[in-house]
Amino acid sequence: MSGSARARASRCSSETAHPPLRYFRLVTDPSTAPAAREPSALELGRRAYRRRRSQQSVLVAIASSVTLAVIVWVGVINTPAWAVVQQTFFDPEIALQALPRVWQGFLLNLQVLGMSVITVGVVAVLLAVLRTLRGPVFFPVRFIVAAYTDIFRGLPFIIVLFLFGFGLPTLLNTRIPPIVLGTLCVTLTYSAYVAEVVRAGIEAVHPSQRLAARALGLGYVQTLRRVVLPQAFRKMTPPLMNDFVSMQKDVGLISILGAVDAVRAAQTVTAQTYNFTPYVVAGILFILLAIPTIRLTDWYTARLREREQAGSIV
Repeated sequence: MSGSARARASRCSSETAHPPLRYFRLVTDPSTAPAAREPSALELGRRAYRRRRSQQSVLVAIASSVTLAVIVWVGVINTPAWAVVQQTFFDPEIALQALPRVWQGFLLNLQVLGMSVITVGVVAVLLAVLRTLRGPVFFPVRFIVAAYTDIFRGLPFIIVLFLFGFGLPTLLNTRIPPIVLGTLCVTLTYSAYVAEVVRAGIEAVHPSQRLAARALGLGYVQTLRRVVLPQAFRKMTPPLMNDFVSMQKDVGLISILGAVDAVRAAQTVTAQTYNFTPYVVAGILFILLAIPTIRLTDWYTARLREREQAGSIV
């Protein structure tokens, strides 16, 4: 056999053992891939049944809610003193008269809330990190942080307002704006609560995560910022949002310090009109502020639970 004949035979045997690359491209072409599996008739029936059950549940919930609301409304308006209560607490004219002043005071509450969220977040994370330091050399730091959280979680917020809102200006012999004092009191109280939530979230992260990060050469701060805190944040988000809702309500107590917030404005109009409707207006504003956060907390908690349940299925 000549050299050219042997070369042709070698190429033929090589192509037989290893098909050309275009053969694999033809097989793996998406246009020639098999169609996705269609759901069976049984699965379609189950989906339709679940859809009908969901619609029925929604209709039953709406009907029962409307029925209960009508029963409560009829029972309330038929009480003998309803006319007096309506005039004292739900007077539309006084509500419209008080709304501008209460709204201006409510904006002050929002300012205190916005500043407090920032300061509480920074102080709470710092306290939580100091509380989680290891080693006997850091025992005094851990003791001071633990004492701080115990004291301010045990003190009622109104007492903190009296002690620091009136004691601090007296100690410094200077006048401090009520908005600053209110932010300080909110920060002192809620940083203790939030610090415990953050500490629990940090300690909930498995120690192997820290060890793996240190094995990769990350320092303590890098491990905390890039590995521990992102995982802890998912676990501590629902309780943090609950603390935020509580903070929204407690900023209404800064009127004790002389700040003309929503509560103080409502009190002023009430003193002028001898009617409690302005307090109802202020309460409605605080409710409207809290409802989105409450609903967001419930939604996030349900979503987190679904993810955990889906991850536990093998």
